[in-house]
Amino acid sequence: MRELLRAGLSRMMKNKTLWAATAVLLAWSAGSMLNGCRQAAMSIMSSSDLFLDHYYFNLAPLLGLFCAVFISLFLGTEYSDGTIRNKIIVGHSRNTVFLSHLGVCFTASLVFAAVWFAGGLAGIPFLGWFHMPALQLVCFLLLAVLFIGALCAFFTTLGSLFSNKAAGAVSAILLFLALMVLASMIYNRLCEPEMFSGVVMTAQGIQMGDPVPNPDYLRGGARVFCEILLELLPTGQGILLANLEIAHPLRMALFSLGTIAACTGAGMFAFRQKDLK
Repeated sequence: MRELLRAGLSRMMKNKTLWAATAVLLAWSAGSMLNGCRQAAMSIMSSSDLFLDHYYFNLAPLLGLFCAVFISLFLGTEYSDGTIRNKIIVGHSRNTVFLSHLGVCFTASLVFAAVWFAGGLAGIPFLGWFHMPALQLVCFLLLAVLFIGALCAFFTTLGSLFSNKAAGAVSAILLFLALMVLASMIYNRLCEPEMFSGVVMTAQGIQMGDPVPNPDYLRGGARVFCEILLELLPTGQGILLANLEIAHPLRMALFSLGTIAACTGAGMFAFRQKDLK
């Protein structure tokens, strides 16, 4: 296992996709933060009401895209070069090979997270340090690492099933986008107001009518179910983090750990059954 991890990490450090992705992510993170600073400066809000917190986590949902692209291409190269088959031939078990892949891919995901964290610090000269308590900041960063780990486990499992690099990459990207759309739809439904006021034409002109119940507002069990589903989805956790709407951090952490365990177990089982010809 140690030799596999060492070899995998060495290949990872030489991987051009990794460094290209980190460069793009660093520029994107810093650029997004600086754009947020520009919008804050133009805002009619008082500067005392704007902090680094409001913009720092905006890119959290998109980290999964970088993980999906790198993991699918990295594992696809392992298949196309015959590296995986050679590992089995020399005596490594399939479970050990899969776990080594997971460890390498998670390390790459942590590199993406670190680059994202570093890029966001570009806003400090303009907006100052975080306004949230230090414990809350640490909690948010840990939740980010956990949901990235969940996405990593999911895409490692997916990548282990595709021998064709192009097919694996396309499937990973499409699945990530599908998960993002699903999480966005659930989040938008949960954001529906309980009451809304329509516009009424009167002799005095356009006025707001009396508040009436919103038929799209989720109530009761349906709302609880959607809240849990949103927190269960790693992409949903990313959206909640981007909007600083973490209501149940412990539950979200347990969901991420459960996703990591489930995907790892499923991936090990599927990889044992895969034909490596």
